[in-house]
Amino acid sequence: MSFTQALPQSLSPSRLSDFQACPRRYQHASIERIPQPASYATAKGRFAHYVFEQLFALPAPERTMARAREFVEPAIAAILTEECRLDIAMDDAMLAKLLAETEEIIVTYFTMEDPTTITSEGVELRLGATVDGAPLFGILDRLDRNTDGSLTIVDYKTGGLPNRNYDSQTFANAELYAALCTEYFGEQPTTIRLMYVAKGETIERKVTDVVVKARSHSASHAWTRINSYYDDGEFPATPSVNACRFCAYKTICRANGVQVPR
Repeated sequence: MSFTQALPQSLSPSRLSDFQACPRRYQHASIERIPQPASYATAKGRFAHYVFEQLFALPAPERTMARAREFVEPAIAAILTEECRLDIAMDDAMLAKLLAETEEIIVTYFTMEDPTTITSEGVELRLGATVDGAPLFGILDRLDRNTDGSLTIVDYKTGGLPNRNYDSQTFANAELYAALCTEYFGEQPTTIRLMYVAKGETIERKVTDVVVKARSHSASHAWTRINSYYDDGEFPATPSVNACRFCAYKTICRANGVQVPR
């Protein structure tokens, strides 16, 4: 077969993760652009990110907890669209739960850092660059300029804490952002900071030349394979328990004869 849809012009860390988990998932999401329904978890994440984005748009002295709370009401209109509400079957009880959890996140966040002291190079920063032959694009939650002049990539997480035995996977997307920043700014970030704002814990990892080169090479190799599969007219399915567990396309795959694990 051949695709009538054009190949995307860039590769984001999340789409790279899709491809590495299962090329067919990438096909459905990025080539055919079959919508993935929202979930409560994704809605909660977008809701919190919206609040933090607006908070950091303020001058540093104004980034107070009271001002953060002012952005909750606008977030309802911006994030909880009719489509989103239908996807997650939102009712009054679910909305109340979301607002309560958002309040907890705001309070917890202010115990983790003082946003009035943060100097940022950008919030929801959109970056695009060709890295090792792969056209990469990403949106960084924050890119902070430290007092010593170095850069730190900051990523908010609204879910549970990760298993520290799998740090390579936990930091994979952010390390690709480090490669993207290095190419875009000509300056390599020194640190990645993952802020688990629902749990009040932060985990950090130093950025090394070896990791940046490895992530760049992995993205380049994936981009070559993506182009090859696109030219062939099909991306292979590689079903597995982990890859299929939360995939939005299981029904489509089963209908096409893919042996999706139960």
